[in-house]
Amino acid sequence: MADELRKRYTDIEIELIEGSGGAFELRRDGEVIFSKLGVGRFPETEEVFELLDG
Repeated sequence: MADELRKRYTDIEIELIEGSGGAFELRRDGEVIFSKLGVGRFPETEEVFELLDG
């Protein structure tokens, strides 16, 4: 997914922080816009694009 994000959004910083515990969060300007732990699933790539574009 990181590669897809970098291809589409060349003007934003993408930081991947590896960890444990099954957490996956997508943040924009410090605000969480998707949380795997919050919804119980990993996001689809298109869903991530919609969240970032919206």
